[in-house]
Amino acid sequence: MTSGGLTGQAAAQMVTTLVKLREALETAHLPLQIPDVESARHSRQEMVDQLEDYVLPRLIQIEAPLLTVVGGSTGAGKSTLVNSLIGERVTEPGVLRPTTRSPVLVYNPADAEWFAGQRILPDLNRTDDAGANPGSLQLVASDAIPSGLAVLDAPDIDSVEEQNRTLAAQLLGAADLWLFVTSAARYADQVPWEFLQSAADRSAAVAIVLDRTQPEAIEEVSTHLARMMSARGLRDSPLFIVPEGEVDAAGLLPSSSVREIRGWLSSLAGDAAARQSIVRQTLDGVIRTLSTRTFAVADACHDQVEISGRLRRDAEGSYEQALNAIDHACADGTLMRGEVLARWQEFVGTGELISSLESKVSWIRDRVSNAVKGQPQQATRLTVAVESGLQTLVMEHAEAAAERADAAWRSIAAGRDLLATTDEDLSRASRDLRVRAERSVREWQEAVLDMVRDEGADKRGSARFLALGVNGLAVALMVTVFASTGGVTGAEVGIAGGSAVIGQKLLEAVFGDQAVRRLAERARADLNHRMMLLLDDEQRRYGALLDALGISTEVEEELRSGARTIDDIRFSAPA
Repeated sequence: MTSGGLTGQAAAQMVTTLVKLREALETAHLPLQIPDVESARHSRQEMVDQLEDYVLPRLIQIEAPLLTVVGGSTGAGKSTLVNSLIGERVTEPGVLRPTTRSPVLVYNPADAEWFAGQRILPDLNRTDDAGANPGSLQLVASDAIPSGLAVLDAPDIDSVEEQNRTLAAQLLGAADLWLFVTSAARYADQVPWEFLQSAADRSAAVAIVLDRTQPEAIEEVSTHLARMMSARGLRDSPLFIVPEGEVDAAGLLPSSSVREIRGWLSSLAGDAAARQSIVRQTLDGVIRTLSTRTFAVADACHDQVEISGRLRRDAEGSYEQALNAIDHACADGTLMRGEVLARWQEFVGTGELISSLESKVSWIRDRVSNAVKGQPQQATRLTVAVESGLQTLVMEHAEAAAERADAAWRSIAAGRDLLATTDEDLSRASRDLRVRAERSVREWQEAVLDMVRDEGADKRGSARFLALGVNGLAVALMVTVFASTGGVTGAEVGIAGGSAVIGQKLLEAVFGDQAVRRLAERARADLNHRMMLLLDDEQRRYGALLDALGISTEVEEELRSGARTIDDIRFSAPA
């Protein structure tokens, strides 16, 4: 097996590399709307199609017939030209524009095996019938076309129907040889030259047919067209002129009008070396440009990962800020206000105890514990107040985090488009967050009760333990946690700090200094963990949108590695 300058093992390595490249390109999702992404998406799909439709089939079966795709502008007379070249009506010209129909592939019956299967254009269904389905490929066997050559009539490249334009580009990408048809009225149009420039950039074999040209305009138009071809890298491409003429009853041009083109194609069909030269030129050019274009798609993948990472960091940062704010509020005395403070003062008794603590924090434990007047129902009311305060704190900061994340995402187009894909309003906290927060706080309070119960297992008979009870000690531990940075060991700085001093002293009277510090650290860490889980669930709404995109962090390097390997194989091949 040979391919251009590749032989044997090198050709096999190239096939393996290109198969892997195709897989990487198919994995290279570019879902985020970022600058220049449309061009990268188009290029990625075009490369996937060309690998499947042309490069891999041609590499594997280099000896297959030369595929000549006839393409061009609307109304240029492609179908009439194909029929006239074959000498019979094998494809129907479109009378009305746009014409939607199956592309037609004409081949010699001796070459049927090459085209009956899915060797080329595997996504097009094979059919023997003419139809209006552009998803099918009509196969026409004709003895009028020489063995070793096949001609495919493609849709208009500038059709007003996007489906026709897309298919035309796909078919031209599968060609060994482009027979590009234009007319005296359309030869300078931009769209045809975009295709031709693309062909020149990848050194594809191209022949141009100037069709439907009035005899008196042939010299002027052909001269101008030849200059345009030369300026765009197509100096060596053949240029054929088909003068305007009457068609016969079968819709065919006079044989003399297409004799030169027919003779040229027949000579290619009869000359294996000439066919191989064209195949080699086009195939090598496509493979060369695949490498270059792959790097561009890899760059686009890198940009997708970067933007995706930025969006994820924005969301994570918003909720991390919320978690830090909750943590701070749970330790600086913020919660020891309002209802929680009122219920705590009921429990411990205010008056002389609080006022004395404002000037002196070194009361002995017995005097602190003896001053407590709390009853079980007062401990219950305090527990409810703590639960309500924590829920409010969670909701406040979760709402703020959602607003920040939403605003950050909406500041860039990719984020705005992604938010538009969900019906949920992510700028607000989840509808069920309040219920989940209530459950989480209650579970934390139960965990605090368990901590106190376990720690006091050998102290339950003591007078101090019995006087305060598990619930009383648990609320004292909660209060200590909520004002742990409020100055419990230094000069008093306010009511919140005084409350923490009382809670701490009550606990120390039962458990001792070290045990209280350990209990407070455990309770605070447990609360932080539960708050983190709640906010992680909230942030995950944003993360889920990114996860669903399937953006791979590995595919960029797979593409770059594939492109480098292609170049290595090409450059190592003998000249």
